[in-house]
Amino acid sequence: MKDPEHETLLVTSSPSPFHRFVWDKQGRRLDIPEHWDCLKPGDAAVTKTLKSLGPSWTATRKKGRKVFSDGVWAPAENIAEAKRLVAEKRAAPDYARKREADLKRRERKQAEYEVMFYEALLNWLDFHPRYQAEAEKMAKLICAHAVPVGSGTVARTERIPIEDRASAAVIAWMRHATTAYDNMHIPLVKGRRREVRRELAQQSKKILSAYRQGRDIDRDLCPLARALR
Repeated sequence: MKDPEHETLLVTSSPSPFHRFVWDKQGRRLDIPEHWDCLKPGDAAVTKTLKSLGPSWTATRKKGRKVFSDGVWAPAENIAEAKRLVAEKRAAPDYARKREADLKRRERKQAEYEVMFYEALLNWLDFHPRYQAEAEKMAKLICAHAVPVGSGTVARTERIPIEDRASAAVIAWMRHATTAYDNMHIPLVKGRRREVRRELAQQSKKILSAYRQGRDIDRDLCPLARALR
């Protein structure tokens, strides 16, 4: 194996990022060099700068399907230098102006996307005119949940068309708002959770069909009507 001090590695940490060892993806234990320290996650600018300064180990921890960062191990002097460089950059007179302009641009882009996604939801729902009020309320609730930056929902991905994002967001919202999914005990059998989601999606589509066709709906029995109250 190459000298770890001269190679950037993706490693899986031990239970605490402050233990002086990590495990690489091949399951080999790597002792942390004495002059190295751990930069906690939270400041992307410092982390990016640190990785450009020399060798580092990115420590990650997997919980279920999600991967969390435990920080970046690197020479202590590189961590100090990365913090100094970022602080110096942020103290520059034009930094605040640029940051404010970037923030306004992101806010404008976010507002535009909210409107666009809301319209995509209404188009996909395609409710009968007699249920237009329900469609609008439903679209607003889904937007409030799915569109915010950092929500981690399908609405935030750009890998699929917005129509598909709208469809997936509706089904996901209905799964939590109109079914007992959140309280279900699903056996830990490979593929079973996917099957349950598929079954619930079919139930949701039947409910949506009634609203699209303008059929009479018992508002006391319909789970969607109850969720929209």
